[in-house]
Amino acid sequence: MRKLALLTAALCAGVLLLTGCVSVPDSIKGTSPTPQQDLVRVMNAPQLYVGQESRFGGKVVKVTNENGHTLLEIAATRLDDFGRPILGAPSIGRLFARINGFVDPVDFNNQWVTVVGPITGTRQGKVGEANYNFITVDATGYQRWRLAQQIVSPPAPIDPWIWYGPGPGRHRGYWGPPPYGWYNPGPAQVETFLTE
Repeated sequence: MRKLALLTAALCAGVLLLTGCVSVPDSIKGTSPTPQQDLVRVMNAPQLYVGQESRFGGKVVKVTNENGHTLLEIAATRLDDFGRPILGAPSIGRLFARINGFVDPVDFNNQWVTVVGPITGTRQGKVGEANYNFITVDATGYQRWRLAQQIVSPPAPIDPWIWYGPGPGRHRGYWGPPPYGWYNPGPAQVETFLTE
């Protein structure tokens, strides 16, 4: 039992250490400790949020170069704690992110991105043939994400030999179903995620 408790404590410490190492990238931290990230709330009353710093992200569906700046049309999704769009999450709305200067559409079309900057209002546009009221953001920073994959192996078997029983009469015994012990004998999984 003591061995299992030590293993659990070590795993918890490792998880805390790893989560402490990962944070929102500097490029999209912004200046506010809590940028607005609820696009649905902003869409319901955009005039209330004009000037407030925001952080939104999702998939770029269109890039429009205009004189002196570029508009990214983003199909937004919720963000995780590190500012990354959540893969597989449904779109929660569309927005235009205005970036100063020229951005090549080849580098951004169909890419995942997070932008930070003040909400400037709304702009009329279309999604397909439907009229749409886009939230507009003046991007002061952005982070383009890349898709990566890793193989996640099933957990290794837990040592089936443990000490059990109360008091000084404890003895070693097998506690898992023969012949494997308690573990997942399933195949390895491929996990897709976003990274810098």
